[in-house]
Amino acid sequence: MRRYGLIGYPLGHSFSQPFFTEKFRKEGIQDCVYQNFPIPEIAVLKEILASYTDLAGLNVTIPYKEQVIPFLHHMEPVVQAIGACNCIRIENGELTGFNTDVLGFERSLSEFLQPSHRKALVLGTGGAAKAICYVLEQKGIDYLIISRNPSAANQRSYEQVTPAIIDEYTLIVNTTPVGMYPKEDAWPALPYEAISSNHYLYDLVYNPARTQFLQRGEAQGAAIKNGMDMLVIQAEESWRIWNEK
Repeated sequence: MRRYGLIGYPLGHSFSQPFFTEKFRKEGIQDCVYQNFPIPEIAVLKEILASYTDLAGLNVTIPYKEQVIPFLHHMEPVVQAIGACNCIRIENGELTGFNTDVLGFERSLSEFLQPSHRKALVLGTGGAAKAICYVLEQKGIDYLIISRNPSAANQRSYEQVTPAIIDEYTLIVNTTPVGMYPKEDAWPALPYEAISSNHYLYDLVYNPARTQFLQRGEAQGAAIKNGMDMLVIQAEESWRIWNEK
């Protein structure tokens, strides 16, 4: 039996377990199981690794994409570059870290991306935000990071986001859990009245499918997209990584 799983906290909203359970059923894969490991602190990962000797791979979600780095024996270059890992392959007791956020976001972003989307606002500063910023850099898209506690030259607070900034930065990516189930009545504090049909709002949240963030952008004529496609791409990439020879 090969065991795979997801570490994070909390995990009530998890997409991964239902996805892989259904994948195993559809494809007749009978020697694999996928389970959630809701751990209240990253130190508990040691206990999981010791308890499940058949563990072959892990996905990593909020809030451990950065905290998991010290547990890795090896890292792919992109993990080293951005300091965030969301996929781990386990072989002979050694953990190798990968980042599928990068591939997932890059591929799924392209559906509505236009040549005019040359400046972006990235909401949030966590592990997912680092992957998104990495992709934007690769695409030559300038960005500002919006944080509750800005601490760098390219960061601004939500209070500093003016209508003029919204008008200039026509791609807006939410990497925070604001608006995610079950707190669906929340949204990032932005001057949405400045959003237009020139804008593209992308939310990594997928539950609900249309967050308040997306609804408010759509009401202004913007193109919108949630994180579901990104998640499916990531899940399939995780499977490829875990079974790579």
